[in-house]
Amino acid sequence: MDGLFYLVARMLIAFLQALPLRAVARLGRVGGALAYGLDARHRRVALKNLTMCFGREKSPAEIRALARENFRRLGENYASALKTAAMTPEQLRPHFEFVGGEKILTHQASQRPQSRVVAIGHFGNFELYARFGQYVPVFQCATTYRALPQPSLNRLVQSLRERSGCRFFERRTEAAELKACMSRDGLLLGLLADQRSTHGAVRAPFLGHECLTSAAPALFALRYRCPLHTAICYRVGLAQWRIEAGDEIPTRENGETRSTREIMLEVNRAFEVAVRRDPANWFWVHDRWKQRKSTVQSAESGVEQAETAL
Repeated sequence: MDGLFYLVARMLIAFLQALPLRAVARLGRVGGALAYGLDARHRRVALKNLTMCFGREKSPAEIRALARENFRRLGENYASALKTAAMTPEQLRPHFEFVGGEKILTHQASQRPQSRVVAIGHFGNFELYARFGQYVPVFQCATTYRALPQPSLNRLVQSLRERSGCRFFERRTEAAELKACMSRDGLLLGLLADQRSTHGAVRAPFLGHECLTSAAPALFALRYRCPLHTAICYRVGLAQWRIEAGDEIPTRENGETRSTREIMLEVNRAFEVAVRRDPANWFWVHDRWKQRKSTVQSAESGVEQAETAL
């Protein structure tokens, strides 16, 4: 079965990479529209989340329309990510821009830049975050991932991602390698922080409702004394994206270390602004606000242990 998944995936990727990017984006939108009709489980999750966050502002018809567009965007993003993975920086340049780079770049051109942590989320074509290093080679981009259960399919996906020049560390097996890299200068570490976490998380409001929020960006920034930023990938048109870097989020105040919850509250606020700016651009099919008592206790215990070790 693993081999069959691999062959099907290879054929699909080869087909999409042979097409122009805008055609791939349109096909992805069609696939997303079909998924909205066929995938009842994720459709219910998206409608539930949207109603909870926007039910007082939007009518049921507007909520349904937003959910349908969200599925189309997800189809566009996933299909486009397979195509953009094979594109050179020159081929990608007309479709992608990075705004706010001066907030992250060092002002001392003669020195290797200080490593930085960037809290990112599932906005737009989020695989494009890994391409930043191709445009600003002074940084080595890095991020973490969770390996797929199918080994051959996982190798295929990683072979696509690694063309970006970004270093990928498997969360469960390569933590030591990541820690070693964090001790050096010039690393730009992107960490996803917009999904429910079951370990090393804090309870914090997001779009008006409490949820478990990964504390990883705050913990890494504190432990390695790195500046912390956010970055959002906005869709600005069909097969057009813009990544906007946010201002530095303070990790210390009056010489004292801020709590991870205080820091992640600011990250959540930045994500909230991005969601409200373009609600269809986010990942509504994830059950972001689901909480179990045992999960909450385990997640918060992980953060307490990490904070003690700082």
